Amino acid sequence: MNRVFRIAILATFGVLTIICSIALFDLKFTFDFEQFFPTGDPDLEFFRTFSKDFESDDNFLLIGIHREEGVFEQDFLEKFHDLTIKTKGLPHVVESQSLTKISYPLKTPFGITSIPVIHINDPSKYEADKNRILSDERFVYNLISKDATTLVIAIKVVERINLEQSRALIKALQELIDPYKFESYHFLGRPYFQKELVAMQQREVTISSLVSGLLVTLVMVWVFKRPWGIAIALFSIVLSMILFFGLLSIMGREMNLMAALYPVLMVIVGTSGVIHVMTKYSDELLKGLSPKDAIRVTFIETGLANFLTAATSAVGFGSLLSSRLTPIRDFGINSAIGVMVAFVTVVGFTTVALSFFKKEQIISSKEPKYFWQKMMQWFFDFTKNYPRPVVYGALVILAICLVGISNITTNYNISSNMPRGEKITEDFLYFQKELTSFRPMEFAVLAQNDYKVSDYEVLREIAKVEQHLKSYDELRGVMSNTVIYKTINQMYNSNRLDAYRFPPDETTFNRYQRLANQLPQMTNFVLESKDGKKARITSRVNDIGADSVKYLGISIDQWIKDNTNPNVVKFVRTGTALIIDKNAEYVRRNLLMGLGGAIVVIGILMGGLFWSWRMLVISMIPNIFPLFIAGALLGFTGIELEAGVSIVFSVIYGIAVDDTIHFLSKFRLVRAKGYNVEDALHVTFLESGKAIGLTTVILFFGFLVMLFSIHPPSVIIGTLISVTLFSAYFSDLFLLPILIRWLIKDK
Repeated sequence: MNRVFRIAILATFGVLTIICSIALFDLKFTFDFEQFFPTGDPDLEFFRTFSKDFESDDNFLLIGIHREEGVFEQDFLEKFHDLTIKTKGLPHVVESQSLTKISYPLKTPFGITSIPVIHINDPSKYEADKNRILSDERFVYNLISKDATTLVIAIKVVERINLEQSRALIKALQELIDPYKFESYHFLGRPYFQKELVAMQQREVTISSLVSGLLVTLVMVWVFKRPWGIAIALFSIVLSMILFFGLLSIMGREMNLMAALYPVLMVIVGTSGVIHVMTKYSDELLKGLSPKDAIRVTFIETGLANFLTAATSAVGFGSLLSSRLTPIRDFGINSAIGVMVAFVTVVGFTTVALSFFKKEQIISSKEPKYFWQKMMQWFFDFTKNYPRPVVYGALVILAICLVGISNITTNYNISSNMPRGEKITEDFLYFQKELTSFRPMEFAVLAQNDYKVSDYEVLREIAKVEQHLKSYDELRGVMSNTVIYKTINQMYNSNRLDAYRFPPDETTFNRYQRLANQLPQMTNFVLESKDGKKARITSRVNDIGADSVKYLGISIDQWIKDNTNPNVVKFVRTGTALIIDKNAEYVRRNLLMGLGGAIVVIGILMGGLFWSWRMLVISMIPNIFPLFIAGALLGFTGIELEAGVSIVFSVIYGIAVDDTIHFLSKFRLVRAKGYNVEDALHVTFLESGKAIGLTTVILFFGFLVMLFSIHPPSVIIGTLISVTLFSAYFSDLFLLPILIRWLIKDK
């Protein structure tokens, strides 16, 4: 490779760096609950069809205003009411509601009038108002806390509010609410989630990039010592990150909740490739080869191995394409792109850049290798002298892992995925405890035959189901189109609280029906379709876990089946929470399908590399072992297997196989020189051991960078990958030589 050609390669990378650096400014971050819908699910198709006649169940923003001494104080109520009125004018707000705007209907000899739920201007009635409100199931938890220390403003926002609209709304709301100087306030709803979680993603990417950069700098100083060697290694890694993120921006790929893993992944993959190349180059220089010859040998002996490690890692990430979740599939695609970008950078830039420097500029002539030689010699001797104890020990560990795997649960909840120490989490937990949860549970009401949802027979069945739903402590805020008739029945019975129930007979119902359209609306939500054939029952379910919600739903479904008339009306459980929770059902299935496909494809690549079924078996066994350890850790620690955590297995398998490839590639090269099996193993341990050990250390501490994350799933993912990849290292060093001795024989 002549000098002009090498300069041309470096210039090409320089141009690409400038283009990608400019593109970084257009990198987009996104968060949308629809991303977590499992594609192709029949319940999802029903939900989308049903939603066309109604509003979505998450087009709201709740504002909880807290006063420790209680909300029934005139100055507080006046400010609260003023805020309620002004929120209607905020951008992208359709309607706002609170207790200070609601009135009870009152029947008089002169017609129907109304009285306010709270007499703001008459403090003498506050105690009576408070007692009545706290006894009214329509208001407690929905618009006021049970201890009367928090009032809620319920805002309905535009359908499918996007990120920019959410940012504008929350910014305007913050500016509106601050001058009131309330003791404290809390938000809950889609706009708030969008704004805060995207901000978290941006913070996570920045922090993980900085911490990863610091880590790799320390490692490179420790490994290469010479300034130019350190500079080349660091620049190669930074270059691969710029090219990766710039390419994603150019391709229009958006960053989601998985984005915090990308910097760590790129640093780790890039560092691994750089260390293998530079370690080999250093070793060849120390043998006395010229830089030109050292580069040639390095390229020949590490080029194919680096390509295979990149390819197998890409295949491992590609297994995530079997997921029904868009963020997981995107993570798989983006990560596969990333490892190939890192490979091209290492082969194209790092190798060429090294050729411009002399041995003294890259490595220290006093570089100690005795530690690695001594450790690798111990592994070689131990596996040679004690193969059976190693195998028995591996089988015992495997049995323990199977016990742990049997304890894996998918009962994850929303709060465990919220950022630690952030106000959005504090607000979520506050609403969960004092008011109503974010997780909706809806029931589609489908009138059968010639019935309409406004008919007495249908409404009677709805009222029956609604009353049953209220018997569950986990459900709050149950509401349906029966509310208007219950309100009229209460009005006709002197507004007694115990009279808030569905009319007892059809005659009474028909009398009430004539008044139904004359009463003020009691809810912000659309509860009936325009064609009169569909209705909805809305509710909020506490954050009790996906599996628990599933079993709760099954119990309710069975009760409905046993206690309602299917010839009159049909009830179908639906809503965004149900669709998202269904991911738990697909996680195990997609995990097995994706990993199975990855194992097969990687096996084919291994077979193509070594042209031997024995080498195929040798390469596969040590890398399946860490997957069992990861599963056992989930089971024994009680960590729920949810969609985000499920990527751990693909990452582990895709990366763990890298060291195996480097080990076996070196073994094959040494065997090709005429060495017998035992001598080839010895040379492989001594010459590849250092690079494999260094990359494992980097992998371990690299993913532990995720401990700095405020996103709990990222912390879990980083910890699991770090521990299991370290186990993969020992799996290679203990099992590979034993398998080779058993299956490969000298001719």
